[in-house]
Amino acid sequence: ILYILLLSIGVFTVYKNIPFGHVAFTNAYLANIAQRVLGLTIFSMLFVQICLGFFIKKLTEKFGGWIYTFHMFEGITIYALVIGHISSFILFNYFTGHGFDPFYAFVDICVLCDPAREYYLTFGRLAFWFMTTIVATALLRTQTPFLRLHWKKFHYFNYLVFLFGAVHSIGLGTDIGTSPYSYFYGSAIVFIAGLGIYRLYHFFKNFKWN
Repeated sequence: ILYILLLSIGVFTVYKNIPFGHVAFTNAYLANIAQRVLGLTIFSMLFVQICLGFFIKKLTEKFGGWIYTFHMFEGITIYALVIGHISSFILFNYFTGHGFDPFYAFVDICVLCDPAREYYLTFGRLAFWFMTTIVATALLRTQTPFLRLHWKKFHYFNYLVFLFGAVHSIGLGTDIGTSPYSYFYGSAIVFIAGLGIYRLYHFFKNFKWN
């Protein structure tokens, strides 16, 4: 119930920001709504995913193996929603007369970006490719000795995905500052940052060169 309520906060927040009676629901606007709903849903699910990963051992011992199964299922679902989020962005650009250009959405990464909006788009692209690495190593974890031994380490990239996604949404998001989502948004960033610092500390503390 709490999980469903968390996901519904994002949908409700987008709903609050739709000016019914003052906007035409064109293809471009519908694509924009889809992009916003998917963006907030992804952020919320990724928060849960990282928390599950951090506490997976204790949660599995207490509630059973379905927690791990759900963790795997949610990871694949998040990746599918990310594809949908990017696809709605591509469609929005197309419907607003900017052409159909998947290359721009997925790989047009810049270092010296102009305008500044491109910086925030680049953070989104980087988050996508880090997430792709995580999903690929999880799916292929039995294929090579290296992945069998180290595939879980790639899941630490989830913290970068969350951080890059937060920067991406801060620069481009139109709903994150609206309540009730704004209350969750700030708290989630602080909490995941705390988990990430804890992970980083123990990683370097236990790191060995051989």
